[in-house]
This record gives sequence, structure tokens and C-alpha cells, in this order.
Amino acid sequence: MQRVTVTLDDDLMHDLDRIIAARGYQNRSEAIRDLARAGLQQAAAETAPARRCVAALVYVYDHHARDLPKRLTQGFHDHHDLSQATLHVHLDAENCMEVTVLKGQGSEVQAFADRVIAERGVRHGHVVYLPAPGRMPSGHAHRHDHGHSQGHSPAQTRKPAKRRSRA
Repeated sequence: MQRVTVTLDDDLMHDLDRIIAARGYQNRSEAIRDLARAGLQQAAAETAPARRCVAALVYVYDHHARDLPKRLTQGFHDHHDLSQATLHVHLDAENCMEVTVLKGQGSEVQAFADRVIAERGVRHGHVVYLPAPGRMPSGHAHRHDHGHSQGHSPAQTRKPAKRRSRA
């Protein structure tokens, strides 16, 4: 492990100490290591457009904005290969928040996320990038068991009933 000396201004140190207390870090070194890892991870994903990544796209939008829900839905259908799942939350009478998991080439994920965030009526947007762990198979091909279903309902997995012919 390397020892590094860093000089921080008083305001930044105050903010860091507040985060350390709020998150329950044992010391400043642990907090700074975690913040450095997060910053490096984000920078690596943003600067490696050819690498595969996973990302969480979080945005808040005005669902009354003219045709915005329709435009967003069309955009997600046009990029169905990137969009894995979306959580939709009604925040109040006008605002909805969506969190979408995206997976694909970094440049494609970035372009799609930028397009969603730039839509007229999207009030806030942010993307968190993570490098794709190892090889990312497409579809449902898993080589490990971590206790999740494949998202199929029993009706989707049971064999269709044989039809009787009427004579």
C-alpha cells in the first residue's frame, strides 16, 4: 500500500468529514479510497467508448410535457438491445422518475443516455457507469447460480396445452 499526502482546502475537508460521519467510515483513508475508486471507475467508463459497460440512467421528467412519454418509449424501443429494465416512480402530480439499466458498448450507452437526458421535458438526468464484469453474455445465458429467476412467469415456461380437434 502506498502512502500519499494530499492538501485539501477547508471547505472540501469539511464536506469530506461530513460524508465520513454520515456513511460511518472508520477513518478518512477509507473514505478517500472509496471516493477515488468511484471517480476512477466513472472516468474509465466515460473514456472507454469501445468497452462494454453497464450503466444506471436516472432521470426525472414532466409526464405532462407534450408527447414526451411517447418519445421516450419510442427511443427505448429503438434501442431495446441496450435497455435491460426500467423502474418508474410517480414523484408528484407532474414529475416521474425512471431508473433504467443499460448494457452495451460504452459509446452506444453514452449516446442513448445523452439523448434521453436532452429530451425536452426531462428535468434532471444522470448516468452512472460501471465496467462490464468479464464477458457479458447476451440474452439469458448464465454460467452461475445467484438465486434469481429469469423473469419468466409460470405461464411463459409451461408447455402449451394440446388442442383437441373437433370432428
